[in-house]
Amino acid sequence: MNYKTQMQAAKNGYITKEMKTVAKKENISEQELIKLVASGQVAIPANINHKSLSAEGIGKNMTTKINVNLGISGDCVDYSMEMEKVKMSINLGAHAIMDLSNYGKTNTFRKQLIDYSPAMIGTVPMYDAIGYLEKDLLEISAKDFLKVVEAHAKEGVDFMTIHAGINRRAVECFKREKRLTNIVSRGGSLLFAWMEMTGNENPFYEYYDDVLEILREYDVTISLGDALRPGSIADSTDAGQISELIELGNLTKRAWDKDVQVLVEGPGHMALNEIAANMTLQKKICHNAPFYVLGPIVTDIAPGYDHITSAIGGAVAAANGADFLCYVTPAEHLRLPDLDDVKEGIIAAKIAAHAGDIAKGIPNARDIDNKMSDARRRVDWDEMFSLALDSEKAKRYYESTPPTERHTCSMCGKMCAMRTTNMILEGKEVKFCSEK
Repeated sequence: MNYKTQMQAAKNGYITKEMKTVAKKENISEQELIKLVASGQVAIPANINHKSLSAEGIGKNMTTKINVNLGISGDCVDYSMEMEKVKMSINLGAHAIMDLSNYGKTNTFRKQLIDYSPAMIGTVPMYDAIGYLEKDLLEISAKDFLKVVEAHAKEGVDFMTIHAGINRRAVECFKREKRLTNIVSRGGSLLFAWMEMTGNENPFYEYYDDVLEILREYDVTISLGDALRPGSIADSTDAGQISELIELGNLTKRAWDKDVQVLVEGPGHMALNEIAANMTLQKKICHNAPFYVLGPIVTDIAPGYDHITSAIGGAVAAANGADFLCYVTPAEHLRLPDLDDVKEGIIAAKIAAHAGDIAKGIPNARDIDNKMSDARRRVDWDEMFSLALDSEKAKRYYESTPPTERHTCSMCGKMCAMRTTNMILEGKEVKFCSEK
């Protein structure tokens, strides 16, 4: 039998080639994985038309994955630069790339991206609607939006952010709340504007079954967007955010009933002490669906350093159940990121994801840390460089101020604790003043 989606195959006990790939990467049994996919607790975004994909699993018992956002904007139309970002992201180990292009005819770049990338590809069709349809927002009909979803699905996109939870009930909660920063989701704000101008229900909510039929046809995972995510720590865990989350819980079950895999997107900005509770709340309300978070960013006063504020929140989120981290770069809130920003964002997100994996006990997660610690004990610099998340930077820093003795660094010199202890344990005498 030919199965339409990974979830349908799993429900029927069939192990796909993508499941075999994920089981091998995650070092778990295929039988364990198939149960997790069938229940929706693990998603394997894998469009049938994405031929270059190396499948990844997102969810329970999986390592925490990271996503890189990039794409063309009206103020920076440089397709070659965006492809350079793609190549660097894949070389640095990003698991997913979201093409957030919102200017002109974006399908040429997107098709090149899908042809090239072994990483999962995501999009937000709402961003592309105006350019694709060549209509202003008020002129777009409900069914027009679905045309964009179908176009992205046919091209081979593995997961799509669909803001289906911002229905009229959620909007009323948002309006009553009188937030400090209102709606900060780009797609969410466009849908809110369309709903308010037309007086109609959110088309992705009203025609949700039609959306699911499109996604099922190409095995596209729906990433249920958090249109009312908090854009400041003042707005976190408010009525608007929670009302939308309740809607997403219902939409999750409806997608699973159609054999469509689900990711649920989560907060934005959030004080550190609220993150763990939010992870628990999401998993409860959304039936343990994989959770995809942007940050969370834990303070609002660090423009230029939001890869750090995000990594702090992301580590806490991952440790408490988040499955998928969207990177944040130093350029967040300021401009389109350049190559250096993208690298900084990826490394920060990888640190957060790895720290979360250690904390939640992913098997073998700390093995590489133990290898690094052993290399440090032996003062084996080449091995340390090879194990580092950013080998080039580690080596460049070490060599920028070379020590007089290779088995030390310029921080401690011959007073290196490792060197001193090793010499004593080897029965040697430690001298400083008389050494030449």
